[in-house]
Amino acid sequence: MSKADQIKSSYDNAKSVFSEMGIDTEVVMQQLNDISVSMHCWQGDDVSGFENPEGELTGGIQTTGNYPGKATTPEQLRADIDVAMSMIPGALRLNLHAIYLESDEYVERDQIKPEHFENWVQWAKKQKVGLDFNPSCFSHEMSADNMTLSHPKEEVREFWIRHCIASRKVSEYFGKELGTPSVMNIWVPDGYKDVPADRLAPRKRLMESLDKIIAEPISKKYHKDAVESKLFGIGTEAYTAGSNEFYMGYAASRDVMLCLDSGHFHPTEVISDKISSASLYVNEMLLHVSRPIRWDSDHVVMLDDETQAIANEIIRHDLLDRVSIGLDFFDASINRIAAWVIGTRNMKKALMRALLEPTDQLRTLENDGDFTSRLALLEESKSLPWSAVWDYYCFKQDVPVGASWLDQVKQYEEEVLLKR
Repeated sequence: MSKADQIKSSYDNAKSVFSEMGIDTEVVMQQLNDISVSMHCWQGDDVSGFENPEGELTGGIQTTGNYPGKATTPEQLRADIDVAMSMIPGALRLNLHAIYLESDEYVERDQIKPEHFENWVQWAKKQKVGLDFNPSCFSHEMSADNMTLSHPKEEVREFWIRHCIASRKVSEYFGKELGTPSVMNIWVPDGYKDVPADRLAPRKRLMESLDKIIAEPISKKYHKDAVESKLFGIGTEAYTAGSNEFYMGYAASRDVMLCLDSGHFHPTEVISDKISSASLYVNEMLLHVSRPIRWDSDHVVMLDDETQAIANEIIRHDLLDRVSIGLDFFDASINRIAAWVIGTRNMKKALMRALLEPTDQLRTLENDGDFTSRLALLEESKSLPWSAVWDYYCFKQDVPVGASWLDQVKQYEEEVLLKR
């Protein structure tokens, strides 16, 4: 039996199993195909960007490792992204930071324009993917003390306000050119290393700065604003102005998207449990799916309990039209393309498993108070043959099945990455 016949035979058996539970695997594959996951460009070059590639990361951001083959030019980065995307099934987007602009001369952050990202737009049109965006409020002389939009000095705040306003114009440009709204996420590293005397004033300044940034209306047909909290960072261990409570209130009161990053909370907190609560108060959410190990260390996403729980919450509560899914990790200790493929495929796998869950049966048992059967069905559903559906889905999408993609990555590493 050929490999293709084996994949099809396993799928047919799985299809029958799920059909007995009232789940149509053909419908599930089509649903999954329509769910976009936004890959992050900064995995490919360790968050260096092209403004000043030799610049040092600041603002609580670190990348560790020196695996060979890091992209050092826009052309190399786009080529690497092409390779990664060719191994991932379904709809994809690409998330850019402002420092990934392209210009023959230095462009100050508050002077970035759509023209500096024209090559990315042309690439996106060719690849038929949408683009998302982020102002880069870190690794700059004006962010050296870990204060930007909440800085006590007006001239510093105004600089970053101008940068974020310019970034909104870039994001709007993406949406108009590509026919899909660009989600622009604002995260700032603002905070203190030690206990502050005044917790309120920085938050008032941050709120006022954000209000200035979003003052000009932009159609959500092209651009969507998002704001992202953080518990702490390197250099801001004691206090961050942009806490979860701050941004929850801000997003709800200003009708902007709330970004929940799975690495930005206490090690015992998870964002999966926050999604349903936040959905009651904010119209839309952005998720940054990452994997923290004791702190916001942005490890490659695994198909672990929390990744699965995030996917389950989105699917169980029918939030696909209100939640945008993005990834945020950067590991320089392994092949960077492999990191993209592993993390993005795992997010897609989690979504497929969630779509294949017998949610209606589980909800009925719960409402009937039959918690014994609910637990039993939840546990039994974990061993259902979802992987056979995943393999068949990859086969139909003409992307590598199983771990066969790794051979292609290794070949690309030998022929391209190791020669850089």
